[in-house]
Amino acid sequence: MAKRVQLVLNQDVSKLGKNGDLVEVAPGYARNYLIPQKLGVPATPGLLKQVERRKEIERQRQLELKEQAIKVKEAIEAAGSFSIRKQVGEGDAIFGSITDPEVAEVIQSVTGQEIDRRTISLPEIRKTGVYRAEIKLHPEVTATVQIQVVPTA
Repeated sequence: MAKRVQLVLNQDVSKLGKNGDLVEVAPGYARNYLIPQKLGVPATPGLLKQVERRKEIERQRQLELKEQAIKVKEAIEAAGSFSIRKQVGEGDAIFGSITDPEVAEVIQSVTGQEIDRRTISLPEIRKTGVYRAEIKLHPEVTATVQIQVVPTA
């Protein structure tokens, strides 16, 4: 069996790794495909130090993003509940439904925190009442808010 070769990837390669990853591959795969296609370069001690430095910088960046997400979560949850006024018909049924962009707009108007509507998960809201919504601010940070649907006066 031939010895494996260590490469540092220059681009994401499906089923192998992401840009900057250190991978071990068969020598033929490296020599015939990865290196000529400029998808990877042979690992050298200097290059390994650069990879470690990049990983440390990325880890620090992720830590900062998590801290920012925690601050946004605290600001949102400090506001308590958010009220949305809707026109109501029979049996407390609202016309239409409450959507993610509406919730994001209400949160921004109350707290000043801009929330991406795609991170909000809502139950189906078609009546007046109090509902819980979850906002995924970071892979490890999720805020839970109360949405109160009230009829317009």
